[in-house]
Amino acid sequence: MYENQIIGVVVPAYNEEKLIGRTIDTIPDFVDRVIVVDDGSYDATVERIQERVAQQPERVILIQHEVNQGVGSTIITGHRRALEEGVDVVAVMAGDAQMDPRELPQVLDPVVEGQIDYAKGNRFASGEAWLRMPKARYFANAGLSMFMKIASGYWHVADPQCGYTAISRHALEMLNLDQIAKGYQFENSMLIHLNVHNLRVVDVPVMPVYGIGEQSGINHLWALAAFSVYLVSVFFWRLKEKYIIRDFHPLVFFYSFGLLFFLVGLLLGLYLVAYRLLQGPVQATSALFATSLFMSGLQFLMFAMWFDMDYNKNLR
Repeated sequence: MYENQIIGVVVPAYNEEKLIGRTIDTIPDFVDRVIVVDDGSYDATVERIQERVAQQPERVILIQHEVNQGVGSTIITGHRRALEEGVDVVAVMAGDAQMDPRELPQVLDPVVEGQIDYAKGNRFASGEAWLRMPKARYFANAGLSMFMKIASGYWHVADPQCGYTAISRHALEMLNLDQIAKGYQFENSMLIHLNVHNLRVVDVPVMPVYGIGEQSGINHLWALAAFSVYLVSVFFWRLKEKYIIRDFHPLVFFYSFGLLFFLVGLLLGLYLVAYRLLQGPVQATSALFATSLFMSGLQFLMFAMWFDMDYNKNLR
């Protein structure tokens, strides 16, 4: 136990035969349940996990997916089992040993103390990310952080792809786990759903760990483009759920008219620029109209973001 609370750690694993043993072995002793979920690995990952289960049968639990379902689905499976085990706070530590177990207490503390519903690691806060992270991953994560602030409503958090997290049993029971994304969008989806339920989230500085033999099969440019499209869709879903269905806030109008005016003004402005280059002079009133639409839309969007930030200022 940790501070009189039952602690569980979910360890998602997929083809991690080289590092899964190290991950399990270094999880602190105060953790009551280590729930390792194998996501259809075809290497010796399961064998390495079973060795640890044999050593600590009361503590280490192995769950196997017969086929690969995605990292999000794997973590959700672990969260469901943690609820069944009566765990009070559930943390997530990846099976590739990229999360320093010595930092687990600082990730747990805000949740254990009841200050926060969900704590997540932030590898940027330490100032070491630029030196330690692969540059492609650094820039991809930095770009996603900017988009995620707008999409999630948690303007105070960054590094949304960091999977070093801890969540309270209360928060976990409030969420509809069936609605949360099952793939690599899991962390983003969690933040969106937490915000809809007005649950408190905090960033915890953690050190990035790389160069220990981990492998990533993600194409970062593709991931940034795919995640951006995904965040647009969940952004509108959050606005609908939070500001229309569950409550009503005028920022919906500001976002709606802001996007309309901004896009129309931008497209009209581009058309007039092309016309000027290819055909000749354009009417001054047309240029003024496009500029007015563009600036009005931008101003509406800024006000909408400010309203959203103000509405969510207590969720930290």
